[in-house]
Amino acid sequence: MRFVKPFCSFLLVCSVSWVVQATTPLEYDDVFEIEFVSDPQPDSKGEKIVFVRNWMDRQTDRRRSVLWLADAKGQLQALTHSAQSASSPRWSPDNSKLAYLADQQIHLYWLDSGRNVQLSHVNHSPANLSWSPDGQWLAFTMFTPVTKAPPVTLPGKPANAEWAKAPIYIDNKQYRADGAGYLPAGFTQVYLIAADGGSAIQLTDEEFNHGSSLSWHPDGSALYLSANRHADWQTAVSNSELFRLDIKTKQLTALTNRFGPDTQPQVSPDGKKIAYLGYDDRKLAHQAMRLYVMDIDGSNSKNLTEDLDRGIESFQWQANSKDLYITYDSEGKGLLAELSGNGRVKVLADDLGGSSYSRPYSGGQFAVANNGLVAYTQASTAHPAELATLQRNKKQQLTSFNRDLLFKREIGKVEEFWYESSVDKRKLQGWIIYPPAFDASKKYPLILEIHGGPHTAYGPYFTMELQLLASQGYVVLYTNPRGSTSYGENFANLIHHNYPSHDFNDLMDGIDQVVARGFIDERELFVTGGSGGGVLTTWSIAHTKRFAAAVAVNPVINWYSFVLNADMYSYFSQYWFPALPWEDPEHYLKYSPIQHVGKVETPTMLLTGESDFRTPISETEQYYQALQLRGVETAMVRIPGASHAIHTRPSNMMAKPAYIIYWFEKHRQKTAK
Repeated sequence: MRFVKPFCSFLLVCSVSWVVQATTPLEYDDVFEIEFVSDPQPDSKGEKIVFVRNWMDRQTDRRRSVLWLADAKGQLQALTHSAQSASSPRWSPDNSKLAYLADQQIHLYWLDSGRNVQLSHVNHSPANLSWSPDGQWLAFTMFTPVTKAPPVTLPGKPANAEWAKAPIYIDNKQYRADGAGYLPAGFTQVYLIAADGGSAIQLTDEEFNHGSSLSWHPDGSALYLSANRHADWQTAVSNSELFRLDIKTKQLTALTNRFGPDTQPQVSPDGKKIAYLGYDDRKLAHQAMRLYVMDIDGSNSKNLTEDLDRGIESFQWQANSKDLYITYDSEGKGLLAELSGNGRVKVLADDLGGSSYSRPYSGGQFAVANNGLVAYTQASTAHPAELATLQRNKKQQLTSFNRDLLFKREIGKVEEFWYESSVDKRKLQGWIIYPPAFDASKKYPLILEIHGGPHTAYGPYFTMELQLLASQGYVVLYTNPRGSTSYGENFANLIHHNYPSHDFNDLMDGIDQVVARGFIDERELFVTGGSGGGVLTTWSIAHTKRFAAAVAVNPVINWYSFVLNADMYSYFSQYWFPALPWEDPEHYLKYSPIQHVGKVETPTMLLTGESDFRTPISETEQYYQALQLRGVETAMVRIPGASHAIHTRPSNMMAKPAYIIYWFEKHRQKTAK
């Protein structure tokens, strides 16, 4: 087991007096030393917290996970073995058992004896576990295949002959997905399984996808779920409704009916209300999720967070069935807050985060016990997510799983700063990562690293990839230009049907602010970014010659071909563009970096996963060949088997910054000459 370490509580860690100042910067294979906490779940009394401890396995080059248990004082114990990758722990109503997922099955763990058992024996991976209120049943969702005979049968095959594999016939609109590959025919359905074992009982069977989350009525009579059961569900991909699923009759009753997503229903503890997320779809590139509350029959729906102007990420009812806890991002930070029934918001914590560890994206998880104890993932620029609690305004960090890495390595200091857009005087937010042993009297090379999305946000969080860049002696700059989330819908939609545009100027203004500090060598400016950051990287090198070299990671360079190749083409074509490609080709070309490739002189490396279906590698290949035709120095790095999330395999998370540094160092040497 990779991380059998003696535990000491946060208080003990803070009191240690013999900690020695680390002097060695991060090294590439330190990616295997990262650990982080996810999915914290307190029992109903708030006495114990089960959580997922994630670690990187050198032997298999995979992220693995085990379940651990903490009490309110921070004493820890492991529940599952490292050989079993466990996730999604859920307490039984009486707190005596835990249901969890491992090896594509449902398992049970008894707290008193420490025994566990595989409960299910199903053919596909369960998800969205939810205990019935009486503890007798577990509801879950599962992909259920639909058998379709091929429309053509070829005659004449001799016995034992070795013919080519049969052709694959596809007629579904959504036929592939990034990270999953080509999709088999079938749908997500809702199931029940008895808590003492037995066969899974299918509750839904129509050819629609059901249940992104499941919520029981307190009397156990029904489940509440979200589904898109409209006739045009393959085209109107965001138009889901909430449904009541009667357990006995299996009848579904629609509770909402509007154009737009209604999702994540949660029934209040008293069974009288339903809280859920959604919005009225206006076909904007970014639309923030609002939190609604309605009566249990679907009447009297009320939007509680419109005035907040932030997208709600998650929520949970308080025990009083009147108020809620919510999480949302604001100015790059993940916030945990109380939301009263009349819409008043009180922020409780501003350090929620940690769902991303490769780059500094915002996000985090939490859950609340009946006594008000909140367990959540706490993150900072100094470490990935740790387990923390909050109760009666008292905050406590209960784990410190990365202390061994931080004991032997020095990471770069991160500084937040604000600056003004030269376009319209808007206030913009950015962060600087200084290399270890930084000396302001010296000159340093600068890397601008651009986030993807484009409707996402960076924040003050630990980032392994960017810290590895800084460890090589570079100042690293990351910012949230217009189009980023966590600053309100208007700011995010400044690039609606207008991307890339002035977000490029926002990025250049950020560079200017850092250069003005006097410790940057302007001959050694470099740029990189992934996905939407790859778009802006290729756009930037066509609109300025200030960069000595660039690395575009899984970029889009041709919006026309992107929409006709990406896995989410139904969504992109409707929400990111004013018309279909052949209806308005001028618009698609105007905002495509390939239109401006004739102006590029910057040496450019392209790096993309070969199994990327979100920004397919054909985009990279087009740009590589265009630069080769022009005689611009270029290289292409293909990551075998990698999807859009290149960092999923730890070795790929190591390879990405290593190749970026190789390319930049190569052109630093040329600059020096």
